[in-house]
Amino acid sequence: MNAHQPPAPDFDTTFHFTGEPLDDAEALERRLRAIGAARYHDRHPFHHLLHDGKLTLGQVQAWALNRWYYQSSIPIKDALVISRFRDRALRREWRHRIEDHDGRDNDAGGIDRWLLLTTGLGLDPDYVTSARGVLPATRFAVDAYVSFVATRSPLEAIASSLTELFAPNIHERRISGMLENYDFITPEIMTYFKTRLGQAPRDAGFALDYVRTHARTPEARALVCEALVFKTEVLWVQLDALYHAYVTGHPPPGAFVPEDAP
Repeated sequence: MNAHQPPAPDFDTTFHFTGEPLDDAEALERRLRAIGAARYHDRHPFHHLLHDGKLTLGQVQAWALNRWYYQSSIPIKDALVISRFRDRALRREWRHRIEDHDGRDNDAGGIDRWLLLTTGLGLDPDYVTSARGVLPATRFAVDAYVSFVATRSPLEAIASSLTELFAPNIHERRISGMLENYDFITPEIMTYFKTRLGQAPRDAGFALDYVRTHARTPEARALVCEALVFKTEVLWVQLDALYHAYVTGHPPPGAFVPEDAP
């Protein structure tokens, strides 16, 4: 086993973990972290290619273009989370997430920083924001995430954000790997990831404390775990689609086609 590879978690092939019962908050957190170790999308082959400098400019463009659809949907998702709660304090706590992505007066947000990345990669901003070239699987996955937050319980809506527990490691790897391996990547266009190194731990800490406190039964804790599994699948399937379209070489009709495609 690779020294940096996490130990295999105790779970069956359908995703249901078969080990320790979810009898308390500590067991819940251990289960959540095991899910992240097994299922977070840092393990996907497309990310290994991306971070190791194995992709062409066009393939990186395709990744950034498709990921924009996800990034631009995050504040919509967070507005739906807020709408689920009558607790004003919780709404105020969650509200900064929308501002982090949409921006504030005279202060760019995450969407602006992502457009800085796509523009720096040579993509036209109007084309990016139109989402015309986004893969169908990306659109379906992201829209399913927004629908999940709108229709499942408020506890599950918050739990689905817990992939942020694992985000800083992938951001660090992305910053160092892409700057080192691509001559078309500059520090200026990587500001989204640098900013998230501070924002993601703060947001994940609040969400983790919330589910630890409010998931009071084994059944509720199981729902929290299933929400996190769902979110990891939302992220994973987007990379599956990118790999099939731009590594294997089968972009569907209407999707973005890089200029350097074979």
